Amino acid sequence: MPAARRPTQTAPYRCTECGWTTLKWVGRCGECQQWGTVVEAAEQTGILRSITPVSPGAARAAQPITRIDTSDAPRRTSGVGEFDRVLGGGLVPGAAILLSGEPGVGKSTLLLEVAARSANAGRRVLYASAEESTAQVRLRAERTGALHDELYLASETDLATILGHVDEVAPDLLIVDSVQTVSSALSEGMAGHPSQVREVAATLIRVAKERGLPTIIVGHVTKDGSIAGPRILEHLVDVVCQFEGDRQTSLRFVRALKNRFGPTDEVGCFDMTGAGIAEVPDPSALFLGHGSTEPGTCVSIALEGRRALPVEVQALTIDSKSPNPRRIVNGVDAARVATVLAVLEKRVDIKTSDKDVYVSTVGGVRFVEPAADLAIALAVAGAVKGWNIPRHIAAVGELSLAGEIRPVTQAAQRRTEAARLGYRDLIDDRSGRLRGALDDVRTRAKGRPGEDVPEF
Repeated sequence: MPAARRPTQTAPYRCTECGWTTLKWVGRCGECQQWGTVVEAAEQTGILRSITPVSPGAARAAQPITRIDTSDAPRRTSGVGEFDRVLGGGLVPGAAILLSGEPGVGKSTLLLEVAARSANAGRRVLYASAEESTAQVRLRAERTGALHDELYLASETDLATILGHVDEVAPDLLIVDSVQTVSSALSEGMAGHPSQVREVAATLIRVAKERGLPTIIVGHVTKDGSIAGPRILEHLVDVVCQFEGDRQTSLRFVRALKNRFGPTDEVGCFDMTGAGIAEVPDPSALFLGHGSTEPGTCVSIALEGRRALPVEVQALTIDSKSPNPRRIVNGVDAARVATVLAVLEKRVDIKTSDKDVYVSTVGGVRFVEPAADLAIALAVAGAVKGWNIPRHIAAVGELSLAGEIRPVTQAAQRRTEAARLGYRDLIDDRSGRLRGALDDVRTRAKGRPGEDVPEF
């Protein structure tokens, strides 16, 4: 007698992100590793097994790319030059921009400044805050001078109500703060749930495209710094910007991680003050020390996006009897510092294995690119020997384990910026090796009145 066929058991749970199915509920998808995306699968999926072709209208007919007219999509400034720099020149009609950052870094303050300056330019702005009341936003606007009759405020957490405000106000710019605190009745779950975030973002982006309405959406970040919510959120929007900065300093940076309308290698610099946020169009002096030079300092030229910025590297060495001397770094890569110290001791006989070494940058900037190697080496050498490097000398270069100085990216731009800032001598890969760089520093320091000549 043939064995009875066992009935096929359908998986009652499905991941809303990747479609992975399972027989029992789990908190984390076994395929895409997303949390909270496994839900009970509905019996009716609503997916059609066959699609009938639909003829597009004349307005939506496919045409050669060379005939596409872009004159109806001009960029317009947001009023904040540094923000425009990151966006690639300004706001594009219908663009969906996602701005993420750590709590308290100043996202709402920046966007309130963008809203106020856009309103001053004669454009109507709708600022929908789902995290603060209108009175709270008004108080911050008074403090930062962001009051204007064309700036409309709404404190709403319901997506349908926000869309109703869009219909009534008819804004030229929409700001939603934030996507994780807005909910839609078309999706299950509370605000911030991945399905809610996806539904809210998709609806806002659709409205932006249909009306040609530039929309800026604020996004929260997780503990590891990634944007909270489903990964598809970053795919849906046109621009992804990250607002970052150290709470211990007032300096803030805006970087573009994705930009469909421009480059992603631009950086906007801002300064958080008691009166709001201020642009820093030329941050050249922010990362330099003041006063006379001291042993253990050296200036290098760092790249932040397309910007070349002078950064002062400072080193301090103290004799130590410990078998494991301390290596304390701030703003530079600890592994690169350890490598530079080994090269100094092996290739140029500058001993650091019996000393505590402290290396830091000025102004709290992070200088972790390979171009910092040579400046770190010269600063440590100066600290060990007790000689200072003159102010007119800057150093840029990557050190190999053999003691060679390798060229770095955008070398021509770094030389141009160094000359513009008054650094007459730039020590780089033209010196050949680290010992040659030390000799070049000593040679170029000769004949300068009032400056000591280093004896490395």
